[in-house]
Amino acid sequence: MILPDSLNSEQQKAALHVDGPMLVLAGAGSGKTRIVTYRIVHLLDIGVPAAEILAVTFTNKAADEMKHRIHELAHVHVLTCTFHSLCARILRESISFLGYNKDFIILDEEDSEKALKECIATLGIEDDKTLLKNTKSQISSAKNQLISPENLPLEGGQFAEVYKLYQAKLKQYNALDFDDLLFLTVKLFQNHPEVLAMYQKRWSFILIDEYQDTNHAQYLLTKLLAERHKNVFAVGDPDQSIYSWRGANIQNILHFEQDYPGAQVVRLEQNYRSYNTILEAANALIEHNQNRYEKNLWSNRGEGSKIRLMITENDRQEAEFVVRQIKAYLAKHPISWKDCAIFYRTNFQSRSFEDVLLREKIPYTIVGGLSFYQRKEIKDILSLLRMILSDNDFLAFTRTINLPRRGMGQAALEKLKEAAIAHGHQLLPLCYQVTSRQIDIKLSKRQIDGLTEYIDCIQALREMHKASRPLDEIIRSALERSRYREYLKEDPETFEERLGNIEELIAKAAEWQEEAHYADLSSFLEELSLKSSSEESSKTADSIRLMTLHNGKGLEFSLVFLVGMEEDLFPHIRIKESEGNLEEERRLCYVGITRAKDTLFLTASRYRFLWGSARSMRPSRFLKEIPLKYLEVLSTGLMEDDSEEPSSDDTFQPGDAVFHKDFGSGIVHKTYQTSLGLTYDVFFPKASATRSLAAKYAKLTPAKAFR
Repeated sequence: MILPDSLNSEQQKAALHVDGPMLVLAGAGSGKTRIVTYRIVHLLDIGVPAAEILAVTFTNKAADEMKHRIHELAHVHVLTCTFHSLCARILRESISFLGYNKDFIILDEEDSEKALKECIATLGIEDDKTLLKNTKSQISSAKNQLISPENLPLEGGQFAEVYKLYQAKLKQYNALDFDDLLFLTVKLFQNHPEVLAMYQKRWSFILIDEYQDTNHAQYLLTKLLAERHKNVFAVGDPDQSIYSWRGANIQNILHFEQDYPGAQVVRLEQNYRSYNTILEAANALIEHNQNRYEKNLWSNRGEGSKIRLMITENDRQEAEFVVRQIKAYLAKHPISWKDCAIFYRTNFQSRSFEDVLLREKIPYTIVGGLSFYQRKEIKDILSLLRMILSDNDFLAFTRTINLPRRGMGQAALEKLKEAAIAHGHQLLPLCYQVTSRQIDIKLSKRQIDGLTEYIDCIQALREMHKASRPLDEIIRSALERSRYREYLKEDPETFEERLGNIEELIAKAAEWQEEAHYADLSSFLEELSLKSSSEESSKTADSIRLMTLHNGKGLEFSLVFLVGMEEDLFPHIRIKESEGNLEEERRLCYVGITRAKDTLFLTASRYRFLWGSARSMRPSRFLKEIPLKYLEVLSTGLMEDDSEEPSSDDTFQPGDAVFHKDFGSGIVHKTYQTSLGLTYDVFFPKASATRSLAAKYAKLTPAKAFR
């Protein structure tokens, strides 16, 4: 295939690359997906077998898009998947080397929490409501750092006990949690070089998208797979590395040339999305970071209008200003509500905007809401389907046995589990022996009848599966045979909505089966378990998008608002202490700016109700880092004083220790506005008096805290 003339010289260089490692620094809006696609098609054109090419992305959406483009251009199937899907595939083939069965189940968040909660209870540890969440986070972090229970330091204590028991319990259930997919695959490769060699031989060319977002496990997995041939093609942008809080390590992309000596580096700097003014402002901002590859975005679209900067008195006025500007913009430009986005640093900031949008009857969508597959009724039905495939899925069993109520309380479930262990049986065969009185367990008649009904339901569904009945027919039968519809009717207010969601699942199964051309229930459940809430395609009507900056990665809009541009809010007060964290906050701002195609507004408030009290706010340092020549300042007198870097006599908060040249050291009790501007009530211990001082005249400086 001849590459299209529309590719610029650097894009062509990347697309035509064949042997050896290459790092493609793909700036925002530079067309990186096209380059990865054309590079794969070029490899196919020169005779590389499709089966030897592996493309790894971070989202199912990105994988599906790339897969579709490759098929359109080359009419072949190339394995294009997420890291977790890749690992699930590898483990389905080779997990037996680690002592698991190949029919393992993948637990969702709720089921893995149940298993962990069971471990905490077994060890007699008191759960103080935060223990479960914190322990789960610690286990996830340990797995992503490839730390097994056995490798924890000796002082691991209680956490080490829980982690060890949790892993043992998952193995007993022949289950993996989401982090195990990466953790166990790397363990498999490290402990069994012959298995690693098989996969190294299978995939001679590896392409990794969004390389800046890789965590340690993903980094090492890539390195192990590419160790033999070194044909790794990494695409990413360190300036858009914003996920350290979930394990991403920017050093992976910054050290690429050290990890792969002789690697070529290509910079994709031409942006096809935004006007130059937006890009030049973004370039000027990100230049303040030290940990980066040098690059400068530019565009052929022209300069465009300046970035509008507005600072209002409070967050309510900020919201009203934003909504007013959106309405005015749409009246003059041929765009829709969905072409407008409001980005904020933290979720709580959405409230004031929602209030105004609701009042004005303007449609909006909060991006990042509850996923379809996380809704209770969907998870219930999927758990029933899991029971078709496993005799020992205790988590799915406990979730579904009492839907509707069958009298099987926690004590009865514990009896069944203990009996299964004592008799060396798996759960479902044991239940059959209990109901047929081959094994005697003290259960009431209602419990025996309920258990019998449940087993009959699962057995009937298994017969349908064995007969290769269509998936949508099996799900519909599960709904009826389990009497789940009766359970839904217990809440009349939500019945129609929840039943409608199940109907949508049935439609999804029919659609999936038609596309896949086979009725593989295991593959269907695996695909759904790997979906994340952020990847679900939205079917909402035309509406303004509200979201955190982290949720905006990869998106673009004609009209963009970055709101709450204030110190302690953005950069966030809990993040900015270290230089590395501050650089990530700046990258987050850079990502927000580069979401805008045509018009960008930056807004902030002078006062905000924050963390339980009214506070006076300073404009974010990021506003000062954008040169004034790129800004149209809409609030009078703003840039002359408000946007200056915080100085010794800048604003203070209640509780701050301050010093006055006449009154000595004091404590700020209150901040408020008067005709003289920002005013403080300061208590001076030596005089045992509180004085009201105007900030612009008082010349207060920070003082050491009182002991």
